[in-house]
Amino acid sequence: MLSLRPMGYGGLIGSFSNRTVWLCLEHRGNIIEVMSNLTQKKLKGRNKRLYPRWGAATNLAFRTVKRLKIAIGRLTPCWQACVPLATLILLAWGCAAIAQMESAPAPLPAPIPETAPAPAAAVPTVAELKVALDTLWVAIAAFLVFFMNAGFCMLETGLCRQKNAVNVLSKNLIVFALATVAFWAIGFGLMFGDGNDFIGLNGFFLTGADNSPATGAAYDGVFDALNWTGVPLSAKFLFELAFAGTAATIVSGAVAERIKFINFLIFSLLLAGISYPISGHWIWGGGWLHKAGFYDFAGSTAVHSVGGWAALMGAAFLGPRRGKYEDGQSFAMPGHNMSIATLGCLILWLGWFGFNPGSIMAANPEAISHIAVTTNMSGAAGGIAATITSWRYLGKPDLSMIINGILAGLVSVTGSCAYIKIGSAFAIGLIAGILVVFAVTFFDRLKIDDPVGATSVHLVCGIWGTLAVGLFSVGPGGFPWMVDLQGKPVGPHGLFMGGGGETLLAQIVGIVSVGGLTVLLSTLFWLGLKATLGIRVSPQEEFAGLDIGEHGMEAYSGFAKEAGAGGFIPERPTGMGGGSGGMPKRR
Repeated sequence: MLSLRPMGYGGLIGSFSNRTVWLCLEHRGNIIEVMSNLTQKKLKGRNKRLYPRWGAATNLAFRTVKRLKIAIGRLTPCWQACVPLATLILLAWGCAAIAQMESAPAPLPAPIPETAPAPAAAVPTVAELKVALDTLWVAIAAFLVFFMNAGFCMLETGLCRQKNAVNVLSKNLIVFALATVAFWAIGFGLMFGDGNDFIGLNGFFLTGADNSPATGAAYDGVFDALNWTGVPLSAKFLFELAFAGTAATIVSGAVAERIKFINFLIFSLLLAGISYPISGHWIWGGGWLHKAGFYDFAGSTAVHSVGGWAALMGAAFLGPRRGKYEDGQSFAMPGHNMSIATLGCLILWLGWFGFNPGSIMAANPEAISHIAVTTNMSGAAGGIAATITSWRYLGKPDLSMIINGILAGLVSVTGSCAYIKIGSAFAIGLIAGILVVFAVTFFDRLKIDDPVGATSVHLVCGIWGTLAVGLFSVGPGGFPWMVDLQGKPVGPHGLFMGGGGETLLAQIVGIVSVGGLTVLLSTLFWLGLKATLGIRVSPQEEFAGLDIGEHGMEAYSGFAKEAGAGGFIPERPTGMGGGSGGMPKRR
């Protein structure tokens, strides 16, 4: 017997005969394979006993992957490219969720009970919530009124000729910036600062004592005229600033296509900083008209008539556009784009839902909804009336007249929208729509050249809207919001509602006095500018267009220009319409 050492493949220990050893060495590979197979079978049996579902799960996973590959292979290349993208998105979401969970602070340990209870978290009071809601509504209304500048831009540009588009856009854009500075520096103080019955003498540059949003007797500051609204001073200023900008913008359309750009800028500063605030102090700043019983809820006189009077004086001092009146005839100068003019009208209509309902300066749901309905009703009635009137009077339903009719209805209801019933709003708008058509032809016969009809819409219908306050107002306490801070009924009482003629007389006094002041100051401003700088461009600049002469650029570079000296087209014998062949009317 031969004793062998352990060999490299495990070592055979024991005693074998030479024949046995030789056989082992000859077939050692087969022996190892057999032993390996036996070991694997043993392990598989052991795994099946310990993990009976492992094999089935593996087979299911393989089958699922195979089916998924087949399904993806049937997709188009575009959808196949989406598969890895969707996978990446899912992975990113998963990582973000894990990161968020990891970054979340660990829960605090349970507090140790104390003898004294922990202080409760501060809860806003009802008064604080009211201030927040009132401020939010006033801010939203101010934003809507500010957006009306876009409407003025579109409307005036569309109703003017192509060669003056840049000039009209520039004026409407810069005017609000100028009004902001002028009204902040002196205008707000002149209009609402404490002073006398004619002018405010405090609050310039928005300075001075103020404890807004306190109201009534609790208010302690230099803006007593605004102590009836419980919002911060900055909200009051923002809202009133939007109105000042509107008054200045009205002038732009009436003096379009022939005024020097620098002169318009200077006049806008003077109007927004001096003229508008002084007359506004009489009405809204606790001045003598307010004490005389004059009512103008949102500005038929305070905003629109003031802008209309200033526009009328500007158009008169400038004179008509060259070629407008020749040989005893009035020649139409149609607007170049009635599409954007119509868009401008719709933007202004939308902005009026901030202009009128926002003037309540409180989140009063009943008042806001009622004022919005009366505002919309008057605008709708004005558009209908102007359509019918122009159809009968001019022979065609002129689009520019429809636009002006809608705006006339909105202007005319601005002074009375909070004091009248819905039926009265319809009547006011109906009369305004008729008035504006005849007003356009009236000023044209006087050879007052107003390219967009600003005087007809804002001046004439502003006067009518102020008179309507004295005719249709329901009287003190007629609506729940027509009370003062102490709950006492207040408000105008119209002649047609059984109120006699007292309110109507006060309205007439206000129309005459505000008109007289605005005409006086505007005349001084225009004459001063005419004597120093000259207010009108040269004939060559007017012929070529103010876009080139004043700004050195064109709104439609590369497009065909109007023929002749501006594309003068004789009017139809039946009258004057805007873009359809007659004189373009305004806003």
